Amino acid sequence: MRVMAQVGMVMNLDKCIGCHTCSVTCKQAWTNRAGTEYVWFNNVETRPGQGYPRQYEDQRKWRGGWRLNRRGKLRLRTGGRLQKLLTLFASPVQPTINDYYEPWTYDYQTLVEAPLGDDFPVARPKSLLTGQDMQVSWSANWDDNLGGTTELGHLDPIVAKLRKESEDAIKFSFEQTFMFYLPRICEHCLNPSCMASCPSGAIYKRSEDGIVLVDQDQCRGWRQCITGCPYKKIYFNHKSGKAEKCTLCYPRVEAGLPTVCSETCVGRLRYLGVFLYDADAVTAAASTPDEKDLYRAQLDLLLDPNDPTIIAAARENGISDDWLAAARRSPVYALAKKYKVALPLHPEYRTMPMVWYVPPLSPIVDLLADQGHDAESHTTLFGAIDALRIPVDYLAELFTAGDTTIVDGVLRKLAAMRSYMRDITLGRETRPEIPAAVGMTEEQVYEMYRLLAIAKYDDRYVIPTAHSEQAGGLDETACSLDYDGGPGMFDSGMFGEASGRPAPVSVETFHALRQRQTSDSPTGKSALAGRTNLLNWDGNGAPAGLFPEKAPRT
Repeated sequence: MRVMAQVGMVMNLDKCIGCHTCSVTCKQAWTNRAGTEYVWFNNVETRPGQGYPRQYEDQRKWRGGWRLNRRGKLRLRTGGRLQKLLTLFASPVQPTINDYYEPWTYDYQTLVEAPLGDDFPVARPKSLLTGQDMQVSWSANWDDNLGGTTELGHLDPIVAKLRKESEDAIKFSFEQTFMFYLPRICEHCLNPSCMASCPSGAIYKRSEDGIVLVDQDQCRGWRQCITGCPYKKIYFNHKSGKAEKCTLCYPRVEAGLPTVCSETCVGRLRYLGVFLYDADAVTAAASTPDEKDLYRAQLDLLLDPNDPTIIAAARENGISDDWLAAARRSPVYALAKKYKVALPLHPEYRTMPMVWYVPPLSPIVDLLADQGHDAESHTTLFGAIDALRIPVDYLAELFTAGDTTIVDGVLRKLAAMRSYMRDITLGRETRPEIPAAVGMTEEQVYEMYRLLAIAKYDDRYVIPTAHSEQAGGLDETACSLDYDGGPGMFDSGMFGEASGRPAPVSVETFHALRQRQTSDSPTGKSALAGRTNLLNWDGNGAPAGLFPEKAPRT
């Protein structure tokens, strides 16, 4: 057994309001520069919908992820080494700019400089790629809030699959339609197909925390990783000629801070923590013959951090005691393995994704209340799960490779939690038969409620810091943005506007950032005070330059 640590994320979809704050702050911190106009490391999709890029889930078309050959061995869908050699200089199996969208701005100068006249001047959309006038016909968020779903909803790959099985499975009439939001980032998989697809070996998985990164010095722009990733969360920077992807904000994680998308999430739906897993068993788990068994196989990979045998094996493999303590407090382990209410996204891709989701239940309560039922009664909720406006079949295609029994069990636990906690809230006698009906104890239901409903900052984000003695060995130049302009928002410095002299990430993380986090003053009296930097700003105070100075009143 080779025990390793993996920083993972869980998102509670019941709490996502689709505000896109996570997408905007991620964009500002990581991809607000030339060459990445169309790149969204974090995006929030409305489901049903085509997603971003369009129909990325159709692996018959894009051939991402893994498959089993006739001997039961894992093989990339794109083929073996010979196939990759033949397509090295021309890889047609990847999205074009039309599958993403052509980014644009507006001709604001015309509005400012247009001469006085009877007509209002028009700011025409102009392509950020060619600079020419263009017609806006698609974007990263075109399907938002079911926009155009009555015409385009059938293009959702999951809808198309379910409709083949039953013509009446998904309907888009106003009375029968449904929607929920699905935030997506890189899955930082245990068995990443992007890494296996890269001919130059530029993509690697960090041994200390499992974060998957792109070495910009090694990347040669072959773009095989874009084809290999089934989630299409690797992008090509057309200016630098390099591949880029979500870094899970590793400079922040090393300092014990949550990712930018988590820090700024309005709905507080994201959880960050540590999984322990058996690295020697990953290939066998990913090779499980039946796709519907992949979720359980991945669950078996996750090790109990309270088991003395696991603890001893982890120490032998160099995992420190503070990381083991964090694993025992990990909210992602509790939601995924202890309570079993979080599910991986598309386990059938066999990449063993490490960003998990608690499926949504909310619409059922409003539906039952409108029908005159007691919407919080556990008997009513259990009986109505099969009639959810969000079809269980649809959720199963997303999270369990089509196994509806697992999704049904998760929804029953969530329904039981709601019904049980209502008795407590109203001061009534608790009913132990409610948690017993879903195989849980009263204590477990209450603990799950505290984690899902009212968890505080330190409960949602349990991130052990990297050790300062390891600073020299941590990757200072492996960030996906290590090239012209650096990872900041503008070209004036490595960490953004007015950031001054570029500093190695590990030095910033282990010294200056720590000093600022522990300072008595809001911004810290250090040489770095006053930086306007979303990447490692913790929200404590307002550093100089964050807001424009007010002109003195006369």
